[in-house]
Amino acid sequence: MTGFPRRTGSARRRALTAGALALTGALALTACGSDSDGSGSDAGSGKTHTVKTAMGDVKVPVEPKRVVVLDTAELDSAITLGVKPIGATHVEASGGFPKYLPKDEVAGIKDVGEMLNPNLEVIAGLKPDLILTSKIRHGAKYDQLKKIAPTVMTETTGYPWKENFQTHAAALGKEPEAKKAVADYTAHAKKVTTAVGGPAKAKATEVNIVRFVEGADIRVYGEQTYIATLLKDVGLGRAPLAKKAKDGFSYDLSPEKIDMADTDVIFRSTYGDPAKAKQTRTVGSGLWKNMKAVKSGNVHAVDDELWIQGIGYTAAAKILDELRADLTK
Repeated sequence: MTGFPRRTGSARRRALTAGALALTGALALTACGSDSDGSGSDAGSGKTHTVKTAMGDVKVPVEPKRVVVLDTAELDSAITLGVKPIGATHVEASGGFPKYLPKDEVAGIKDVGEMLNPNLEVIAGLKPDLILTSKIRHGAKYDQLKKIAPTVMTETTGYPWKENFQTHAAALGKEPEAKKAVADYTAHAKKVTTAVGGPAKAKATEVNIVRFVEGADIRVYGEQTYIATLLKDVGLGRAPLAKKAKDGFSYDLSPEKIDMADTDVIFRSTYGDPAKAKQTRTVGSGLWKNMKAVKSGNVHAVDDELWIQGIGYTAAAKILDELRADLTK
């Protein structure tokens, strides 16, 4: 197994300290003055602007045309903003690109290798004018990547996805489109809150996100995760166990302690083989079957690619629709 399932991981957990969050907030700020010194690649005009990144200020083309993205969050951002990358990585557990993305919008994108081990020769061969990724994923490859094309890295991924999206939008020259995506999402979240009975009822409904991961313990996702931000934006309550997650990421359990994850509503997903991820064993156990969420029919199996791996506004729109459907049955 790669480190991908632990989307923050030990390194990411360190990255999600207050200092890292302060940095990611700063990443949303960009300097948009144009230059014409021709530094780095350009989109034909020679015009560049500066984007503040986790690796310092980077000059990028004003209108990049050949973009390569090295993680699912960057791919979601690009698609959300109407940009089709020429190359993208895939995650280990599933070949190809996330299935929640429209087929026509990912058709023709070149697969440049696994997310944690992208093929730099293939990337160079695509002659990109911009590369998007994060320091936690590819910081060690930054010197190599920036020789290929201007490389914009956010500090980490997952929890600070909204700030990261603004950085992606600045790099892609799509700030107006980003503003619309944020407005649409905010309105959508409010509609879901109304649909589930209003703010008070939403807050009174405690939710857990349980993820079965091949090669790891069962994870109950904490407050500093992508999916947690969506639950918060809808106004849903969180079960006490989620608030005990280490570094805000996850509280890890064995199948023998799965009843600790019991609450009003559970959304569960699986990364990798269900048997190897202990999902089959756990959901077939008496301990699982006796949980109140199971007995009341409030456990919902969801797509791991969408709910955990997607990380972006396109994924969020689909998750909000699923939240509304599952919580109003």
